[in-house]
Amino acid sequence: MDEACYRRTGPGTYESTPSARGAWTPDEQHMAAATGLVVEALVEHARTDPAKRIARISLDILGTIHMGDVELATHVIRPGRRIELVETTLRTRGRTSIVARAWRLAVADTSSVAGTPVAPMPGPAHAEPLAFDEWPDGYVQSIEARTLPGRVPGSARVWLRGTLPIIEGTPTSQLARILALADVANGIAPRSTPSDGPVTFPNVDLQLHLFRDPVGAWLGLDTLQTFGPSGTGLTSSTMHDERGPFGRIEQALLVLPGGHA
Repeated sequence: MDEACYRRTGPGTYESTPSARGAWTPDEQHMAAATGLVVEALVEHARTDPAKRIARISLDILGTIHMGDVELATHVIRPGRRIELVETTLRTRGRTSIVARAWRLAVADTSSVAGTPVAPMPGPAHAEPLAFDEWPDGYVQSIEARTLPGRVPGSARVWLRGTLPIIEGTPTSQLARILALADVANGIAPRSTPSDGPVTFPNVDLQLHLFRDPVGAWLGLDTLQTFGPSGTGLTSSTMHDERGPFGRIEQALLVLPGGHA
C-alpha cells in the first residue's frame, strides 16, 4: 500500500495512488477515498468562516471515478450569514465524476436541548477483528475493521479506522478522516458478495447528515442493506463515534444481476 491515497500535483490537482483503488474494477477509485478528498476540500473552505459548520454533504456520482489525475473545484453557490451551500466538483479524464454539495449552518449553543433517542453502539474494544476478504484490493484493505456480534447478510454493526492519510504530506482533517470511511457502509453487510455469484450493487450517491462533529479515529456503522425486486436497493447507516451517534448515511444502489456495473 502507498502512504496516502493521493499525491498533490498542483493547485486543485491530484494523482490517485493504488491505495485509492475501488472494489468493483481495477481502473476506478473507491468512492470512499474520493469522498475523503472532497471533504478535505470542503473543510479547507470552511476554515474561512468558522461560524458555520457542515450539517449535510450530498455526493452524486455522475460517472466512473477513474484512477489517475484528479481535478477539484470548490465554490459557494448560496451565500448567507446563517446558511451557506458550497459545491465541490471532482473531475477525472476531463469529465465530472462527482458533484458534492454541503450545507453549512450557523453555529449556536444548543447544549441545553441536545439529545437523540438513538442508543450508542458498544465500542470497538467490544468488537472482533473483521477481514474484508470479499474485497481483496485497494482502499478497503487499508482499513482496520472490527465487527460486533450478529453480522449477517443485510445487517451489521462494524467499527472502522483508517490507516492512511488522504493526501501525501498533508495532515488529514478530523472530518475528512472519518467521512473517508463512510462509503464503506455499502460493503460491510452485503446481501451478496463476489463469491455468491455475479451480482453487483454500486451506489450512485452518498448522503451524509451530521448533527454534531465526530471525534476520535473510529467510525461505527449500524447498517441495514435492502435490495428491492426491480433492480434498486438502499444501504442505510447510523454513524457513531466512541461518544455515541452523530449522523446518518443513505446510499441508493443499482443492483445488477450479471455483475456489470
